[in-house]
Amino acid sequence: MVAKRSPSTYYRLQPYLRPYLGQIVRGTVCMVVFIGSMPLLAHILGEISKALAAGQVRQLVAISLWTLLLFGVRGITQYGQQVFMAAAALAMARDVRVATYAHLHRLDLSYFGEARAGDLSYRLTEDVDRLGEAIGKFFYQFLPSVLQLVFVLVYLCWLDWQMMLVVTAIAPAIGYAVAWFGQQMLERSHRSQARVSNLSSVLAEVFAGVRAVRAFGTETYEIRRFRHEAEENRQAQFAGERIKAVQYPVVGLMEAAGIALLLVFAGWQIGRGVLSANEFVAFGAGVALLIDPIVNSTNSYNELKQTEASCDRVFELMAIAPTVTDPPYPVSLPPLQGQIEYRGVTFAYGDNPPVLRNIHLRVCPGETVALVGGSGSGKSTLVSLLLRFYDPQTGAILLDDIDIRTVPLGDLRQAMALVPQDTVLFAGTIAENLAFGRTFAMAEIVEAARIANAYDFVMQLPEGFQTRVGERGINLSGGQRQRLAIARAVLRNPKILILDEATSALDAESEALVQEALHRVTVNRTTVVIAHRLATVRRCDRIFVVEHGQIVESGNHEELLQQGGRYAQLCARQFAD
Repeated sequence: MVAKRSPSTYYRLQPYLRPYLGQIVRGTVCMVVFIGSMPLLAHILGEISKALAAGQVRQLVAISLWTLLLFGVRGITQYGQQVFMAAAALAMARDVRVATYAHLHRLDLSYFGEARAGDLSYRLTEDVDRLGEAIGKFFYQFLPSVLQLVFVLVYLCWLDWQMMLVVTAIAPAIGYAVAWFGQQMLERSHRSQARVSNLSSVLAEVFAGVRAVRAFGTETYEIRRFRHEAEENRQAQFAGERIKAVQYPVVGLMEAAGIALLLVFAGWQIGRGVLSANEFVAFGAGVALLIDPIVNSTNSYNELKQTEASCDRVFELMAIAPTVTDPPYPVSLPPLQGQIEYRGVTFAYGDNPPVLRNIHLRVCPGETVALVGGSGSGKSTLVSLLLRFYDPQTGAILLDDIDIRTVPLGDLRQAMALVPQDTVLFAGTIAENLAFGRTFAMAEIVEAARIANAYDFVMQLPEGFQTRVGERGINLSGGQRQRLAIARAVLRNPKILILDEATSALDAESEALVQEALHRVTVNRTTVVIAHRLATVRRCDRIFVVEHGQIVESGNHEELLQQGGRYAQLCARQFAD
């Protein structure tokens, strides 16, 4: 059962609507003029009935001309109301979308390890779109309907306050019914949105792993899994439709009861001579003007309650606070020499046992060091802490004797470059992927490609550096993607270079090209290499062997072999294989 919330989550949209207050005010002026003309229509109908009864042709012509003018004004103000309000609502939705996306970029990497990509995509697209549509309808449908009800009720009170009381006698019951049904719609909409999000997540997972699905022949299983989620989604949506199906006849019956009371009372008034037929026509026209706003406000209220679930889901993301943030009083990072030091670093993921235990490690400027060890030993975690993807529970990491937690995140990561094992390329040209959000001259991009041994294969592509790569670079080989990753790192000209299993998945020919490129780009840079294949670390100045979150050995290749310890065992095993 979804807990009731008060006040509505929509109140949290106020800061995003404030910049567009001018458009909202202009739309409101148009709305008031448009709605204010509603009672005039009822009054004109009463005047027409009197002119017809008296046979006043000139009066009928004059009334017709005024009616045309009134409809012209109504058309202009209705257009202004809808355009101004829609512009404000869409601009607000864009700002919410961008703010949510920017907030996601500030969240810890641990969050993305648990979150589902399909769910995040759905919240940023469908949920925000529904939010924008709901706010737009609130401004140019729900609010005008409520104002129309107020204006017409005031007009009816002016005509005959006694009959107006009869009309509104059943209003509290209708209001309570609409509010109750709206709360039921909100609860069911929460479930429906969660089910749709699950569908999106299943799709994202399967499309990302479609090769594995084909390779293992699990298409039937995936179709069965998708069918189950689709059925859950259908049931959740159908529950909402059943609530609406009950609401409309219930509210309609209440409205019919109100009209029946009005007719009985009006007949009694006319019989007593208190009310004339012409007055009843004008009053009846006013009552007719109440029907559409009641229906529209009911429908709009239902949609607002349904969409409140989307609003909740968006702000649920916004409420997640990152733990790795910029320091409150940042220290400017001077030009680096490249010294790295870990002082008593201990780190654990969440409530799990520590991955690193009391690490002490020092890397000199310009030195190339390697981190080797078995899977799960803590090598990648050491690098993640250096990049401040996470913060250690105890100890500190320093660059040139400056604690990295005192440096702005942007400055810290600008001083480093990462060449990962699995190179990520984005939809776009090769040149755009190498620049990666920054501006570089084409000559700089070409030179970086030459250094990374990527120039020759790029120039063989149909459009050279302007060739568009497929999603994740699927139309390039592993060696080509890796050389592009090296070129991307070269363009940043970092003082510290991190190579995370940069050649582990390559064939011998590709590895030779990548190793040659790496040998060039590590000159005059502090380089940290993570490697399983020990043949790639023989040239490193020092090698650190990591076991169970601790450094158990350090030295160069020959020194460690002579010690006959863990490194020597790993080498003997790999080279024997």
